[in-house]
Amino acid sequence: MGYAELLHRHSTRFYKPNPRNSWLSWIGEEHIAVGSLPTGTTLPLLPDAGVTHVINCRSTSQTWLSQDLAAERALFGPARVVHAPMWDFGQPQHPRLWSAAARYVADVLADEPTAGVLIHCHQGRRRSILLTYAVLRLRGHDPDTAADLIAAHRTEGVLVKAYAGSVERWLDDGGVPIGRLRLR
Repeated sequence: MGYAELLHRHSTRFYKPNPRNSWLSWIGEEHIAVGSLPTGTTLPLLPDAGVTHVINCRSTSQTWLSQDLAAERALFGPARVVHAPMWDFGQPQHPRLWSAAARYVADVLADEPTAGVLIHCHQGRRRSILLTYAVLRLRGHDPDTAADLIAAHRTEGVLVKAYAGSVERWLDDGGVPIGRLRLR
C-alpha cells in the first residue's frame, strides 16, 4: 500500500461522510452511481459493486487532505478517474469546473455499455447531483425526468436550483465542454 492509500485509509476515519448517507446509489438503469466520499473501507468494494470509472467532485484542497483522488487513481488507473473540483456554496457553478467531466461520463456510457460510473462528492448530496443531472440531460432526459430519476434513487440528494440552472444555461449555450479533463 502506497503513501496516498495509507493516508486515505486513515484520514477518512476522521474526515468522513455522514454515515446516514448511502455510500452508493445506482440511478435506475443509467449505469451511474452517486455516492459519498469512498473511505478506506468502501473504496476497495467499488469494483465488485460494478464501478469502472470515478468522477470526484470534491475541491482540490479536500482531495489533498484525504488523498481520495490519488487512492481512486491507484485503484482504477488515471484514465478512469476524473476530477471535477467544486466547492459546495449553493451558487451557480461555472461549467469549466464540471462540463468536461459530464461529457466524459456521457461518452463513456455511450461507448462502453458495461461501464459503471461513480460520481461522488463528500456527502453525495449536492455537487455529485449537479454532475449526475448534467449527464442525464446529455443522455437525452428532459429536466423533470432527470430530476425525478435522481430523487427516486438518491433520496438524500438535493438538486440545488442554482446548480440545475448552471446546467441548463450550459446546455442552452450548446453543451460544449469548457476547460479540460482533470486526469492528473
